[in-house]
Amino acid sequence: MTNENSTQHPTDEKDLHRAKPSPQARLSPIWIIPLVAIIIGMWLVYDNYSSRGTLITLTTENAEGIEAGKTLIRSRSVEVGRVESVQLSDDLSHAVIAARINPNAESMLNEESRFWVVKPRIGREGISGLGTVLSGAYIQLEPGNAEQPKREFRVSGTPPVAPSGDAGLKLNLVSQLGNSLNVNDPVSYQGYTVGRVEEANFNAEARTMHHQVYIEEPYANLVTDSTRFWVASGIDFQLDANGLRVNLESLEALFGGGATFGVPEDLPMGQPVDANTRFNLYADEKSAREGTFNRYLEYVLLVDESVRGLSKSASVEFRGVRVGTVAAVPWNFTAPQSDSRARFAIPVLIRIEPQRLGIESADIDLNEWDERFKRMFSIGLRASLKSGNLLTGALFVDLNFQRDNNEEYQAETFAGHTVFPTVAGDFAQIQSQIIALLDKVNELEVEPLLTGLNRNLAASEAVLKEVNTLSQSLNQLLNDPETQAVGGNINTTLEALRTTLEGMSPSSPAYQELISTADRIDRLLRDLQPLTRTLNENPRALLFDNVETQDPIPRSPRD
Repeated sequence: MTNENSTQHPTDEKDLHRAKPSPQARLSPIWIIPLVAIIIGMWLVYDNYSSRGTLITLTTENAEGIEAGKTLIRSRSVEVGRVESVQLSDDLSHAVIAARINPNAESMLNEESRFWVVKPRIGREGISGLGTVLSGAYIQLEPGNAEQPKREFRVSGTPPVAPSGDAGLKLNLVSQLGNSLNVNDPVSYQGYTVGRVEEANFNAEARTMHHQVYIEEPYANLVTDSTRFWVASGIDFQLDANGLRVNLESLEALFGGGATFGVPEDLPMGQPVDANTRFNLYADEKSAREGTFNRYLEYVLLVDESVRGLSKSASVEFRGVRVGTVAAVPWNFTAPQSDSRARFAIPVLIRIEPQRLGIESADIDLNEWDERFKRMFSIGLRASLKSGNLLTGALFVDLNFQRDNNEEYQAETFAGHTVFPTVAGDFAQIQSQIIALLDKVNELEVEPLLTGLNRNLAASEAVLKEVNTLSQSLNQLLNDPETQAVGGNINTTLEALRTTLEGMSPSSPAYQELISTADRIDRLLRDLQPLTRTLNENPRALLFDNVETQDPIPRSPRD
């Protein structure tokens, strides 16, 4: 028994050793399938995650036309993304859009990238976005050139004016509220569109409009530090003291407005400006040109006559040359005046602008100019109001020397300004002359004049009666049949005379007979010439023989 157990034990150990599996045989081939499935699943998850693209956040004031899962993001009409969700912001002030950008378009997202909504629009340039009527609105992506990536953007409701990365010039214009422009309004130069308005914002504290404009290349070099911008109203119609002026801008500005710019004639072209340079936007071209004269002297006119027709910005001229501008009518009306004035005068503020005479701003010494004017006041320089346009009644201020003015100049100030001495204008002088004439007429003795006038009228009436009697006699004479027959007799006489003259024509017999008679008379006269010559030489030849003899000597009968 023991032997049997001892003999069987080794056999059991071998069987037991043979029954234990080896380390290489512990994994069954059946586990390969789950491992492959896990690997494929992980790859699918990674591929799905990597193919989803970059998640970006877009904000807009209004999400009209934007739908989650449907609205596409395109660049150059190529789909580069899709909107995933649209929701309101926490403060309910705007809409927040979550969108996915395709992986191959991720490089397009940087700080200069811009987004805007493309939908049907009707504007001055025509109708755009008609393709979205059936397909719906989409978001346009314009990639930038910056290196810094960005994932949060703002969506504009209108397309940008300037393309991204364009080498144009951006400027800032500041104006009053009445001179505001709209986004996409044209910016023109001498009627040609060279740019657009990009932004328009109102500063409530300063009560001014701020515009950002974009000037395209190669027109950016037209803008210099001497450039002035003004609102282009399309057509500018002005009727003032300088006459009638009509200025027509481009047709686009005529229907939609816009801005224009240029360099005034009396200023140099200037130097180019940098980006974001600030300019003032004036209401019109006249205001823009007036804004160039920033060095001036201010004087006050105390006018003792009517200022009707004199308006702000009217010209101040010296013998036809403009040297200044009327700044205010009236100015500081309630300020006290000197007691030396007999009447209450109307204060008018004027500006003397030496730059209008072609003098550079750096060469102008205002103190020297002020002293020069004060010296001219003492030698008769005076200001007066004159008519610049009889049709409109517009007035201007005329400066000239009044040599016949005996009034001595006395320095005077009004509200801290020097008073420019004045004299009565043309209308005031005419009015005073008429009043003086009427005074003289009133001083005349009218009754003797009327008595003499009555006598003259009576004599004139008598003369008229005689003229009337003479006219009646003349009418009777003219109506007499014999007088009326005089014309017929005269016609008969003239007809007879005409007939007689026709008989004396070269072809008539009478004329021929007259010529023949004249010939015979001529021959007779030639025949009588020897006799006449003989008688002239020897008068006695008519009685005596034509022989040379001595004259007989008379004797008495006794002899």
